[in-house]
Amino acid sequence: MKTKITELLEIEYPIIQGAMAWVSDGELASAVSQAGGGGTIAAAGRDAAWVKEQIRTAKENTNKPFGVNIMLMADNCDEIVETVCEEGIGYATLSAGNPIPYFEKLQKSNITVIPVVPNLRLAKKVVQKGADAIIVEGMEAGGHIGNLTTMALMTQVIPEIDVPVIAAGGFADGRGLAAALVMGAAGIQMGTRFYASKECNAHIKAKQKIVESTDKDTVVTGLIHGHPVRGIRNKMSDKYLKLESEGASDSELEELAVGSSRTAPQDGDIEWGFVQAGQSLSAIKELKSCEEIIQKIIREAKEALDI
Repeated sequence: MKTKITELLEIEYPIIQGAMAWVSDGELASAVSQAGGGGTIAAAGRDAAWVKEQIRTAKENTNKPFGVNIMLMADNCDEIVETVCEEGIGYATLSAGNPIPYFEKLQKSNITVIPVVPNLRLAKKVVQKGADAIIVEGMEAGGHIGNLTTMALMTQVIPEIDVPVIAAGGFADGRGLAAALVMGAAGIQMGTRFYASKECNAHIKAKQKIVESTDKDTVVTGLIHGHPVRGIRNKMSDKYLKLESEGASDSELEELAVGSSRTAPQDGDIEWGFVQAGQSLSAIKELKSCEEIIQKIIREAKEALDI
């Protein structure tokens, strides 16, 4: 299935694995890439040595292209950029900050630059400054979210942009891929579906929580304070939302939530950690291999598109 993004990234299928902090490592990224998609290592919360190790792990497992997501607000962002340039990767997705200052350095290292953008204005700005492609991520996604839906972003951004657009937020099956392609997207990014994969090294309790959850089980914390994060409801989120509604201070809320993105996938604490996941949970019924996930999605998309 060829699109502008498969040609740009030299991958077989227009499916990118979303970068999930404390979840997406070199083993998951390489499994997705080996299966024909674009696997992505998440650098958020990690040091440069870990990122280097994961890049090398991915290279040992596959000779196909993969990428690294760089969280631009991280204190060690410059060090991570230096590392990916030295190690050599297929592409970099850039999120949570201004990506433009990093375009030249990454592109000189033959790394395809793909910023994540939440609206049309920023999409136009990064494309004007030389982005090779963009990801538009709707609020249906897990983790940190914006305030526009995936459909609204596709409707408004894709006709205005002349580089490949990857749609993200709420995708979990082949009908979603087909819909995005019909809308003019060059592909989709999925995180939660690959979280619940056999190759994902996240704690089994966190992965099983995704499988057991339904469409109504995610909540958004931090919305009142302007830092919205979507995940699966638990004791921590209930307490957070209660405190938030009662006017708790930023420091009090931070004390409750700090480390929660790590403790769920790393330690298996699914009540006081936060399983960051998107809204399309009912479509995820069991843990599958990355190969099975991608092949099922491609088969469903072809059936929906009648090709």
